[in-house]
Amino acid sequence: MSILARYLAREILASVGLALLALLTLFVLLDVINEVTAVGPRYTVSLALLYVLLMLPSRVLEVLPAATIAGALFAFARLASRSEFTVMRASGLSVARLAGYMLVLGLALAAFAHVLGDYVVPHSERAAHQLKTRATTGVVAQQFQTGLWAKDGASFINIQEMSTDASLRNMRVYVFDADFRLTTIRQSEKALWDADGAWRLLNTVETRISAEGTEVRHVPEMRWRSDLNPDLLAVLMIPPERMSIQALRTYIEHLRENKQRTARYELALWNKLSFTLAAPVMLLLALPFAYSPPRTSHWGGRVLIGLLIGLAFHLLNRLSGHIGLLNDWPPMLSALSALVLFGLGATVALWRVERG
Repeated sequence: MSILARYLAREILASVGLALLALLTLFVLLDVINEVTAVGPRYTVSLALLYVLLMLPSRVLEVLPAATIAGALFAFARLASRSEFTVMRASGLSVARLAGYMLVLGLALAAFAHVLGDYVVPHSERAAHQLKTRATTGVVAQQFQTGLWAKDGASFINIQEMSTDASLRNMRVYVFDADFRLTTIRQSEKALWDADGAWRLLNTVETRISAEGTEVRHVPEMRWRSDLNPDLLAVLMIPPERMSIQALRTYIEHLRENKQRTARYELALWNKLSFTLAAPVMLLLALPFAYSPPRTSHWGGRVLIGLLIGLAFHLLNRLSGHIGLLNDWPPMLSALSALVLFGLGATVALWRVERG
């Protein structure tokens, strides 16, 4: 990498870091205020602050596109005000070469976003939700009023509660035959996961339904094998948007095997790619502003423009996802539409700068 590329990277990354710090400070303050209002006998102030800290990686991922373009605009404005950018252009720095620098720097930020979103955020957010739920209700997962529902082959599983030790409470298993007739209902007080890969059902009432009649028996302890394991259930404890790529692929495959809809999880998978590639696009969008006349008094305005563009990208990305789900659009189209739109905008703006 040339000296000029390293200098630009250092200036832009420093400004992006400052913008990221400012946005995170604002979000953390709002989170602290929101969590303090929920403080109770078990959910103490220290636990609320720990929850906010665990949610910090998630906040970084959310504001990174806006921080990237705001920081880049601020860095370009500073370079222009000191006439450094004018000297660079006079020395033969072309638009294409500068765009190449921005792409390389953007890919580095994209790699950071990928590592953060795939290896840090899922674990930190799961830990945050477990911490808060355990302190407020004592239950880790309770998705609906009727509990958590899942389908495994010919069985439908209803779980009322899932504790932090991965044990299940008040679980019902409805088993159907090949003709979709209900054959067995198992209602267990508790289910424990054993190391050999099976569930141990405690205090189970099993009802068998057949043409001859209904048979009910009480089983103190029985073993039950299912593809539904604690790792698979754990992914339901966080939104699909916060799952890792591997977790999303695993669950999408599980849904396909059970002939269930996968659109929401496929959309989340493509959204991860969209947010990962947002940084290069944001840097390219900021580049045309560097060629505008340098006016020191307009630094704040340019940073505000960057924040608005980043916010517009975030909102359009979420909006296109919701609209895509409602209209049953292909997940890839819904997730990448905002990225493609902003990328085309950056390309057109750079083309006009090159021609001008």
